[in-house]
Amino acid sequence: MEKEEVKNKVKKVVAQVLKIDQSEVEDDSNFIFDLGADSMQSIQLVAAFEEEFNIEMDEDEAVAVQTISEAVDFISGYLN
Repeated sequence: MEKEEVKNKVKKVVAQVLKIDQSEVEDDSNFIFDLGADSMQSIQLVAAFEEEFNIEMDEDEAVAVQTISEAVDFISGYLN
């Protein structure tokens, strides 16, 4: 899967889970500080990413991911 496709899917999932417009999600958006995710939503994001990409991520490492671009890189690592 191309990185651009991963990024588009990440943004779509983030917008759905956080109930915000996808246009608000920038490449460098921080889940907590820019997008307002709380700890519960962070867990929901991990689960949603796993479902969207059909992968199983290390939850501790996944929760440490702070931005959209970090999430794209992190998820891409599981897809290769």
